[in-house]
Amino acid sequence: MTAIPENPLILVDGSSYLYRAYHAPPHLTNSKGEATGAVYGVVNMLKSLLRQFKPDHMAVVFDAKGKTFRDEKFADYKAHRPPMPDDLRSQIAPLHAIIQAMGLPMLVIDGVEADDVIGTLAKKHAEAGRHVLISTGDKDMAQLVSDKVTLINTMTDTVLDPAGVNDKFGIGPELIIDFLALMGDKVDNIPGVPGVGEKTALALLQGIGGIEELYQRLDEIPALGFRGSKTMPKKLEDNREQAELSYWLATIKTDVALDQCYDDLAIQPENKDELVRLYGEMEFRRWLAEVLEGGAAEQAVVPAEGHEDEPASTVDRSAYELVLDEDALNTWLQALGEAELFAFDTETTSLDYMLAELVGFSVALADGRAAYIPFGHDPMENEKQLDRQLVLDAFRPLLESDKHKKVGQNLKYDMSVLANHGIELRGIAFDTMLESYVFNSVAGRHDMDSLSLKYLGHKAISFEDIAGKGAKQLSFDQIRIEDAGVYAAEDADVTYRLHQVLWPKLEADARLKSVFSDIELPLVPVLSRMERTGVLIDKAMLARQSEELGQRIAELEAQAHELAGEAFNLGSPKQLQAILFDKMGIKPLKKTPSGAPSVAEEVLVELALDHPLPKVILEYRSLAKLKSTYTDKLPKLIHAKTGRVHTSYHQAVTATGRLSSSDPNLQNIPVRTEEGRRIRQAFIAPKGKVLIAADYSQIELRIMAHLSGDQGLLTAFAEGKDIHAATAAEVFGIDLEQVTSDHRRKAKAINFGLIYGMSAFGLARQLGIGRGEAQGYMDTYFHRYPGVLDYMERTRRQAEQQGYVETLFGRRLHLPDIKARNQGRKKAAERAAINAPMQGTAADIIKKAMIAVDDWIAREGQGRIQMLMQVHDELIFEADQDFADQAAGQLAALMEGAAELDVPLVVEPGQGDNWDQAH
Repeated sequence: MTAIPENPLILVDGSSYLYRAYHAPPHLTNSKGEATGAVYGVVNMLKSLLRQFKPDHMAVVFDAKGKTFRDEKFADYKAHRPPMPDDLRSQIAPLHAIIQAMGLPMLVIDGVEADDVIGTLAKKHAEAGRHVLISTGDKDMAQLVSDKVTLINTMTDTVLDPAGVNDKFGIGPELIIDFLALMGDKVDNIPGVPGVGEKTALALLQGIGGIEELYQRLDEIPALGFRGSKTMPKKLEDNREQAELSYWLATIKTDVALDQCYDDLAIQPENKDELVRLYGEMEFRRWLAEVLEGGAAEQAVVPAEGHEDEPASTVDRSAYELVLDEDALNTWLQALGEAELFAFDTETTSLDYMLAELVGFSVALADGRAAYIPFGHDPMENEKQLDRQLVLDAFRPLLESDKHKKVGQNLKYDMSVLANHGIELRGIAFDTMLESYVFNSVAGRHDMDSLSLKYLGHKAISFEDIAGKGAKQLSFDQIRIEDAGVYAAEDADVTYRLHQVLWPKLEADARLKSVFSDIELPLVPVLSRMERTGVLIDKAMLARQSEELGQRIAELEAQAHELAGEAFNLGSPKQLQAILFDKMGIKPLKKTPSGAPSVAEEVLVELALDHPLPKVILEYRSLAKLKSTYTDKLPKLIHAKTGRVHTSYHQAVTATGRLSSSDPNLQNIPVRTEEGRRIRQAFIAPKGKVLIAADYSQIELRIMAHLSGDQGLLTAFAEGKDIHAATAAEVFGIDLEQVTSDHRRKAKAINFGLIYGMSAFGLARQLGIGRGEAQGYMDTYFHRYPGVLDYMERTRRQAEQQGYVETLFGRRLHLPDIKARNQGRKKAAERAAINAPMQGTAADIIKKAMIAVDDWIAREGQGRIQMLMQVHDELIFEADQDFADQAAGQLAALMEGAAELDVPLVVEPGQGDNWDQAH
């Protein structure tokens, strides 16, 4: 990089970066659906400049509204530019506000462009002997470069001094205006000279000189010998007036009347309170945390969404107490016992609920008082803590009481850890993670630190702050009790304050409140029990499968090398790109954001229709993933004490309300492939027991029938018809008896494709038919089932009007991109709007079923049946062999009764020694 003198005056072309940031990914929005990506991009660039150069003086310059002096002389100047998109225009005011709050001088001068203001400042201060650094992405600015003026493109890290301009353009800064005038500029609608492109312009300028000299030496041009040089003198002569106009338009004005002196460009201290407010509204959490960590504005509060007049809630760490003796413990127990609600949190040695040991409890009350009760630390010199059993026995009546109400953050974890220590946590009234998730599932992360920044404007102490990072990170029992006390008490305090902000939001909408109170919160103990129960797996069977998969993977690797004609790493996208597109000459179908040809799965699927290597790669990837994720990994997850595998279910991850799971991820075990089914065979029942798998039959199609009210679908389901066969009969215009397996396969693709918003192009690709034929199938489908088309159009309108759609039970599914100007993002949001109510309603139904089944097990099946797993629309149980038939019937009845639809819900339970047999 060209050396830049220390402490330059930095002039930022804000307008250039604004447009570039708007068009660059990622296309960010906040939880209100407001575009924030352009603001983020420009502020990120400014922060980069400040970090890199640490300037004292700076100016961020933007174009003003309205016409400039160039428009007055040439009405078509920049006439081809489209109007500014609404979702970019809306970002200008907050961007300007953030820049000013950062203490950066900002200039917007009427009648001229940002380039002219920058040109004037650059010339003025360079002539005064100062070094000037212009930050821009605009090539026109190269005309300003001199021994005192340097350009930097922060987005590409390119620096141009006079030599750099020559290297980049083939001419020096003094000829850049001539270069632009000759070849013109389509973006700014500068006409240039017809027939003069970049190569011709360079040949003229390098061979003779600038425009003025060219017109004095026209007769010398043919001797330059470039293509068209003989006719060029006449072209230049015929277009002299246009060339001179172009030169004038391309020239950056350097004598704008400006009042600002050097001192006016001095960077001022940040307005931290204003930055907290603005970063909070934009939901730039990392920057918000940085401001709060700086000390000022530590107590500032970001108004919560839609509640700008909410009372300020400040965190006061001086109100925290470390409980180290029995008198203090008893005082707190009395206060907690008398409270209507208290916040509760555990501190442990591990995030794994099956391995975690309790280290301490933290509690908080509505008035901001909070305490940490340590009892499991490795005490350092002179450190005191209470006896573990004393605290557990003292807290047990309170924790196991339904009467004493608790609020926590992800209380499922605390419930599981307490259960491992013989305490059954009851009286869970609220969970702030779930309150946030139900309020807006896509508004960001739902962990406590993120929520604290978002709703309280408070940067909570992070675990890394007290425990360190990486391999040397301490476990909680190794942390000094005094440091642990503030961290733990703050967790409880912040949790209570978050509840005070979030609960009124849910209370304001009866349906949202019901989703929280009737579905999500009652599910917490159900999931905790399932997780702790775990599932038995056959370790030896998985070992055999791993060996077989390894052999097949090796065969596929050899086959791929043979097809490619050389050895290469099948797991390397870069090497695969080189083989497919460079060596084999296959035409790329799609590019990655960096511009490289994509080798993503959907691309390989399409390429595999015509080429054998992509098909081999797909099988290789599939089997390698199964081996590494399941057959190799599952045996390592067997718990030493229980001999079972214990997954973790996550309620606050997916946008639609579906559960996800990890370690292992049960949702991704393939069910349609032989290898996937074999992995399910390794999930087994112990001796004397069987597995029962009960799943909803075609639940999303049934929900589509209910939501759309389409009479054809309602009738088909009411009569118990095979819905895919019935659809095939309608679409292909044949009797039900004439439907073949191929007809049914195509109808199934149509049924499920429409649920996921598939286009005719997508359907054509899936069925391997022409787009016109696929469109014909869809047209016939909508003609036969007009209610479905009406539902889809109605849902799109509703989503655009209100920014969200809802499930049957009122779960709200926000769609931030539904009003995006970018058509790709908008179409994706429309597809999500159509599918989300069905997928979300299915999620709600199975959650309600789990609650009902868990209650039945507690009343009638205890000791004879246990709920083990939830995967998509399926529940898996372990039951005594002599109870299994009775249980299967009861389970089907409970699951079918979880919701009342206009079509029957159908559950088909199966039994077996392993999951695959039972499915």
